[in-house]
Amino acid sequence: MTTYLLAGGGTAGHVNPLLAVGDGLRARDAESDVLVVGTKEGLEARLVPERGYELLIVDKVPFPRRPNAAALAFPKRFLRAIAQVRAHIREHGVDVVVGFGGYASAPAYIAAKREHIPYVVHEANARPGLANVLGARGAAGVGVAFAGTPLRRATVVGMPLRREIVDLDRAGTRVEAAEYFGLDPAKPTLLVFGGSLGALRLNTAFGGSWQDVLDAGWQLVHATGEKNELVDPGVPGYVVVPYLDRMDLAFAVADFIVSRSGSGTVSEISALGIPAVYVPYAVGNGEQRLNAASAVEAGAAIIIDDGEFTPDAVRQRVVPLLRDADARERMRVAAEHVGTRHGTENVIDLVDRALRH
Repeated sequence: MTTYLLAGGGTAGHVNPLLAVGDGLRARDAESDVLVVGTKEGLEARLVPERGYELLIVDKVPFPRRPNAAALAFPKRFLRAIAQVRAHIREHGVDVVVGFGGYASAPAYIAAKREHIPYVVHEANARPGLANVLGARGAAGVGVAFAGTPLRRATVVGMPLRREIVDLDRAGTRVEAAEYFGLDPAKPTLLVFGGSLGALRLNTAFGGSWQDVLDAGWQLVHATGEKNELVDPGVPGYVVVPYLDRMDLAFAVADFIVSRSGSGTVSEISALGIPAVYVPYAVGNGEQRLNAASAVEAGAAIIIDDGEFTPDAVRQRVVPLLRDADARERMRVAAEHVGTRHGTENVIDLVDRALRH
């Protein structure tokens, strides 16, 4: 029996691929022991136990960004976190560590090395986090979701995705999906969303241009986020919801998408072969623009900068694509060659190879 220790957490971007790989390992061999190491503060504290995995706790120790009291305390706290993971490895007889970034991963990589067991790194973003940059140097395998991610010895493996996305038959589910949203399955549908909290820029842009979308012969599903001031006009063909509880059905009915470009979002849209316009979130270190780069280079998507995304931008750059069936078909064909639904299997293959060497 093999015992796997999956490390990561903090945000959905780390937790979701971790859980997908855990599910893949468990589905392949029910006798295997799959454990997760994470912090008490991150999203993993709720999601990991909900999925039926044991969560082993490690202290949250952020890397210091500036010289201050926290920086002075960092070495001692980080050594303590490493010791915590080493204790977990010994207690459970861990054979291999698989890290997905986040606070738990850096001490897990060092702990694995000191316990003389292999570890594998998966990086979900096109711009890698510091934990994975450091971890990649001694890893037995490094997998990345996007081509061009600057990690040593990296292999493009794609993103481990949720089963409901991997197994989605878009054509076979379209009628059910249209009924779910109260739409006509015979008419093309534009899907707009900006994450669970929504995106003010997208809401404002489509709040002033939804009629142009409908006038182009399209239907519109618009997830505004739970905190927004967009008024639902209550017109047929324009569905305004705060949150997409059935993302699989939203993807099934979508013929075109406008969204932010978080790594999970881009990976799911690319895996399903749906053409898109990405509006990268302007805050952060620019990773959302980089996440979309491979889809844009392949011709499967275009980028419109956040500051330029207005009602006029929808009318001048999105609506013409909705009216141009040939252009959309070229994007759709290109999209089918960008993503993969086999990210989970590809990561597991990296892990298997690490165990064999």
